[in-house]
Amino acid sequence: MFRIRPLALLTSIGILALGATACAADSPSIKVSTSSDAAIYQQVVDKGINYLISKGQQPDGSFGKDVGPGVAAICTTALLKHGRSPDDPDVARSLKYLTSFAHDDGGIYSPDSPVKNYETSLAIQCLAAANADGRYQALLAKADKFIKGIQFAGEPTDFNYGGSGYEPKKRRADLSNTSFLLDALQATGAGADDEAVKRALVFVSRCQNLETENNSTPFSAKIKDGGFYYTPAAGGVSEAGKTADGGLRSYGSMTYAGFKSMIFAGLKPDDPRVKAAIGWIKSHYTLDANPGMGESKESKAQDGLYYYYHTFAKALSAAGWNDVEDDKGGKHNWKHDLLVELAKRQRPDGSWVNSDPRFLEGNTNLVTAYALLSLSYAQPGK
Repeated sequence: MFRIRPLALLTSIGILALGATACAADSPSIKVSTSSDAAIYQQVVDKGINYLISKGQQPDGSFGKDVGPGVAAICTTALLKHGRSPDDPDVARSLKYLTSFAHDDGGIYSPDSPVKNYETSLAIQCLAAANADGRYQALLAKADKFIKGIQFAGEPTDFNYGGSGYEPKKRRADLSNTSFLLDALQATGAGADDEAVKRALVFVSRCQNLETENNSTPFSAKIKDGGFYYTPAAGGVSEAGKTADGGLRSYGSMTYAGFKSMIFAGLKPDDPRVKAAIGWIKSHYTLDANPGMGESKESKAQDGLYYYYHTFAKALSAAGWNDVEDDKGGKHNWKHDLLVELAKRQRPDGSWVNSDPRFLEGNTNLVTAYALLSLSYAQPGK
């Protein structure tokens, strides 16, 4: 996922994205206009789960050995979030595979992995979802210590401070890694007073296109739209590209990641950072594309679409919103809209895949898990 980007960086270490095929938007497997949301939801989820179990999962419990514990954790979490028990034979097999990557340092990652934070943070969320009886408590405690230990510390003036990133030698934190760090800390019960959470909030605030007392990076005053981008560190990067004057363009997946991270870090709705993020969300409501992407030659509108769906749904669920009011006053039932969009895009075999394979979204197992996780936050009636 990684570099908005869960797993995108994995392609650089020899993991090839599977060949992408066109989505099923033009020939939906379910006629969404003729069924209730609850009926559509159950059909879509059942088909997706069946795909992961019957075609995605390997005999050893993995979801492709070439993508290792990261994708396995995402897929297994999706199954758990939709009611599968940790003792279900299929789930238990994947949990056994995932825990086989536990190291003495507390991390849960592939050997020589440059994405130890991603893999361990994803594993923490998965094991926390399977830990109702405390069976993974010791592993979770060690993993929690590990991800805190690789969080960037040092001087607060360093733009990496408080963030998390790839292999430490790269010396660059990013918002995607940091949001997964905060997801993992939230899953293990860390609150706003946790020192790692406080540090992470410093980095998250610096990824926002908003000049405040919390953000005096060179980019903060160039685009004052309240959205978020990938990183201000190492010269600054936005996967949506730069403006002519060097501003870092905001885009959907990172804005929802930033919004969600601020909620998990304890910021209230009246905080200027939260208000500005909400303003961006109101003016960019869409499920047709990853908003902000495709506005420059560096990106395309469908880049990271399913990662976007996941952060969109998790953030709005964390905020407790039933509707999103756009900047024109229109109200959108985001759960219904997301369900309709994913039902249209689901393929006849129950899977999803992005026709744009950037960020590993040509990997059917990963994208199907993203879709199912997105739906876990959008259950009708909840």
